Amino acid sequence: MHGLSRLGTASNRSVSPSPPSSPRLRHGRYKNFNAGGGGGGRGGKQSAADKIVFVLISTVFRRKGVLLFAPLVYILGMLLFMGSLGFDVVSLKNAVVVVHRRLPPGSVYRSPQVFQKLRPFMEAESNASHNALMTTWNLKMRQGWKPCVNSIISKAGFSELPKSNGFLIIEANGGLNQQRLSICDAVAVAWLLNATLVIPIFHLNSVWQDSSKFGDIFDEEFFIHALRNHVNVVRELPEDVLQRFDNNISNIVNLRVKGWSSPAHYLQKVLPKLEAMGAVRIAPFSNRLAFSVPSNIQGLRCLSNFEALRFSEPIRTLADKMVERMVMNSSHAGGKYVSVHLRFEMDMVAFSCCEYDGGEEERHEMDIARERSWRGKFRRRGRVIRPGANRMDGKCPLTPLEVGMMLRGMGFDNNTSVFIAAGNIYKAEKYMAPLKQMFPLLETKNTLATPEELAPFKGHSSRLAALDYTVCLHSEVFVTTQGGNFPHFLMGHRRYLYGGHAKTIKPEKRKLALLFDSPHIR
Repeated sequence: MHGLSRLGTASNRSVSPSPPSSPRLRHGRYKNFNAGGGGGGRGGKQSAADKIVFVLISTVFRRKGVLLFAPLVYILGMLLFMGSLGFDVVSLKNAVVVVHRRLPPGSVYRSPQVFQKLRPFMEAESNASHNALMTTWNLKMRQGWKPCVNSIISKAGFSELPKSNGFLIIEANGGLNQQRLSICDAVAVAWLLNATLVIPIFHLNSVWQDSSKFGDIFDEEFFIHALRNHVNVVRELPEDVLQRFDNNISNIVNLRVKGWSSPAHYLQKVLPKLEAMGAVRIAPFSNRLAFSVPSNIQGLRCLSNFEALRFSEPIRTLADKMVERMVMNSSHAGGKYVSVHLRFEMDMVAFSCCEYDGGEEERHEMDIARERSWRGKFRRRGRVIRPGANRMDGKCPLTPLEVGMMLRGMGFDNNTSVFIAAGNIYKAEKYMAPLKQMFPLLETKNTLATPEELAPFKGHSSRLAALDYTVCLHSEVFVTTQGGNFPHFLMGHRRYLYGGHAKTIKPEKRKLALLFDSPHIR
């Protein structure tokens, strides 16, 4: 990223040739020199100060003392590069010079100040006839696009699958889409091993705290039926197999498979044990299959994710109602609405180690949240939390205010219907207020659905996330703000659902950090 030299090319430097260095300086050691030869400009005698400096420098280099300064030079260089030691030098009266610390552009959260400056212009442009939702996006040509499951479906026959080599039991952990990833990988591995897949077990995650089972989130019967021509799937181990392990699934050997393992690893290490014991268990199973796999295995992942994994009937029923309500609320725009995946929950803000405008109270709350969810991780020796560097590097979650300013800057006016997919927003009353001012037609699952409709889902974060997922899936434009499994799955699903084309906004947060810190923004 950086050039080989910070001095520039020869054309940018002075064309005057540098005089050759003195032979005595090139040799480095001497005791006397001829004062009368050559006009040195100092007359012929070396001052006492020059002698002292020369002796010190010679001693340092002779004893390789420069190595003592190398760590200090490195640390200072890194601090300067990361923006910690930027200074402005200000001259005051009586020849006194005061040095002030200068914070690098984009390192401080100044979005509220920028919003106050831009707010009059936004209000003047309200109810404009032009809305980016209607005109910005044009359907692109999709020449040659093929769904990722086409090759799998075309090769699938309706003959019986070969005799199974045994039962594969996996444990999916994490939130909704981390579990989804594990399920897709499990289907691919079961096909690879010619194994019968047992409906995955969901591990109770310490962060998500959701006790939902597979059938609470996904349609088990549909899942089994959709995969019938590719992989055998059963709800639970047959009684006779379980009896061989004293009716205790924990007695089945748990194979510790490394993350991102290749298909060859499963064939060489897992298959022999599966054939020998008739059943194997892999727990945990998060990210246990490599990304780069042959197309037929990737096709099974695709089939599982976009076809077989249908949400359970209670989730589908309420989610469809919420989509209908969003379409009705945006009837003035042809039923088109924008969905935003907003990651500004307390745990996300804490994990990012970014600072906003909460001062000491915010820092205290974030320290408590980090310790509660990731005990000791952020207090390890040598761990340095650098909020300014994180912001400049685009690692800070966008606030609701910043999302609103970005969308208004892109041409979405205050008549745009916006759906926010999120958990519990950190200090929601404070941070959501400006977003609602910019987009009055703003909805969340808590406003689209009644308390009675949401009651069966309360306390189950994965089921609530499934509602958000469905409303975002059918939006005209989807905005992702922080990455993660949710937007990655959703972007792929939307492309699959809409024939290879879907409208997604993925902001470049490094540039946004500079824009939202600019005093001249307009």
